[in-house]
Amino acid sequence: MDSERVVVQEQATRAGQAQSGDAHGFPSRAAERVIAVALDEDVGGGDITTLSTVPADAEATARLVAKQALRLAGLPAFRMVFTALGGADLRWEYRHRDGDPVEPGTEVLRVTGNARVLLTGERTALNLVQRLSGVATLTARWVGHLAGTSSRLVDTRKTTPGLRALEKYAVRVGGAANHRTGLYDGVLIKENHIRAAGGIAAAVAAAEAAAPHTLRVQVEVTDLEELRQALDAGAGAVLLDNMSDGTLCEAVRLTAGRAVLEASGGITEDRLGSVAATGVDLISAGALTHSAPAVDLSFLFET
Repeated sequence: MDSERVVVQEQATRAGQAQSGDAHGFPSRAAERVIAVALDEDVGGGDITTLSTVPADAEATARLVAKQALRLAGLPAFRMVFTALGGADLRWEYRHRDGDPVEPGTEVLRVTGNARVLLTGERTALNLVQRLSGVATLTARWVGHLAGTSSRLVDTRKTTPGLRALEKYAVRVGGAANHRTGLYDGVLIKENHIRAAGGIAAAVAAAEAAAPHTLRVQVEVTDLEELRQALDAGAGAVLLDNMSDGTLCEAVRLTAGRAVLEASGGITEDRLGSVAATGVDLISAGALTHSAPAVDLSFLFET
């Protein structure tokens, strides 16, 4: 097989993977909803600048280029923006896909077709891919600090309203795992639940009686005494909130494998290694989504 055909086949394979997001479970339906709202917000009744300056039949080729080192996420959403604007017949050439680390100056993809569609969708498409790649980039960096340990990094519900499914997808692309998606798919008894229920034992008993058997009951505790109460009540998982490394070590010793232990609260990048060294099973951090900066990508027409 000649080299040109190999390149074409590789591009087609990458395009299919980026389009479907199968490798990381891209949330297509959630993306469709977000894109519809975003386009209505940005385009409204029409892109008056483009409509007034660019002929209806004009074609162009544009390149998506990384301006910094980053981990890609959101290419399916990037393409879906233009499809929603009538660009189903655009011609795409992928050099990279979601999950790929790229260096500054790397061409991620190029697309050829109607210039009006490309211009009108540019900002919405870039906003999404820059945001999601930002989450994936930060996540991948944090995951790197846990190499060689038994602890796993997970996210939280501290996400941008409306973007949760996409941001949690980006966390997976970055190499971490998802905590519960929402209030509907996981039991996490927190401080106010405990107060309202009349104590840890009462809250755990009520949750065990009401929750499906497929859901593990998790309890948030703030000290070792509360941990003992949660373990005695039969909690399957315990969230250790804002504990020092020394207290986390003691919590691991007391638990002795009876429950999954998650360290949360006060987790910073420079503390990841010491927290993992305590032996906790999970480390959760809201910063993966609420504090990830957007990355720098450009989308420029070729001359």
